[in-house]
Amino acid sequence: MASGITNKGKAWILETAFRKQMNGGSTSDTMYIALIKDDNVPNSDDTTWNDLNGTEIAAGNGYTAGGISVTRGTTDFDVVISDADADTNNYGYIQIKNIEWTASGGSIPGSGDGASYAVLMDNAGSSADATGNKVIAWWDLGGERSVSDGQKLSLQDMEIRLT
Repeated sequence: MASGITNKGKAWILETAFRKQMNGGSTSDTMYIALIKDDNVPNSDDTTWNDLNGTEIAAGNGYTAGGISVTRGTTDFDVVISDADADTNNYGYIQIKNIEWTASGGSIPGSGDGASYAVLMDNAGSSADATGNKVIAWWDLGGERSVSDGQKLSLQDMEIRLT
């Protein structure tokens, strides 16, 4: 017996998880996108920020430890698509708005190696201890990224795809 999820179902799952707008929901929750070095490559077994935070880039000059916030249930998750119309690639995906950090007073990172990965996590940890935040997804930035004073470190069209 075969089972599966339709392309519309994949988009619905993502929209429900990240926008919470399906079926009348409207709850907003803060999530975070943090930057880490390539010392500890993220993988599917990483469950909490504690698994990765030891390799976070140095804070300062426009980058705050723990990352930048994005909010579920808002336009921070700005694109939801399913392949139901073309029905050739069999996927559903959601994109996060463009994320930017502007270096001010020095470079980002403030010292050490540049960012190699972006990590999306929830806010399950307390405000005093974010190490309990659950890791949801990560993106390979294609090598170490850093910017000089006055420049922007930008992440565009990061997507979470269900296939």
